[in-house]
Amino acid sequence: MSGSPDDERLEELRKKKMQELQEQAGQQGSAEQQQAEEAAQQRAEQQKQALLKQYLTDEARQRLNAVQMSKPDFAEKVERQIVALAQSGRIQGRIDDDKMKALLKELKPESKSFNIRRR
Repeated sequence: MSGSPDDERLEELRKKKMQELQEQAGQQGSAEQQQAEEAAQQRAEQQKQALLKQYLTDEARQRLNAVQMSKPDFAEKVERQIVALAQSGRIQGRIDDDKMKALLKELKPESKSFNIRRR
């Protein structure tokens, strides 16, 4: 006994609706995952900022902010280094402006200069 055309059409509509619902559920899952990742990044950033405030004097923080404005990638590298030093317990006291200058000089990429001599 074969089903009527209406039954077949109804079954087809049910399958289509189920597929749409599954796709929506998948999109919601990925959106929730993305929100969780963003929240984790925000927590990590807040933790990093708290460590920097704890270990840097105001002058050192101002110097780091100035570097951040001109060279954001380099400033990020310096911040990661300070956080790593703080988490490993290798920072005694606070980093003042002089120590920050030394740290920046130490982490500064080697400048590639060319000497051209004319003869």
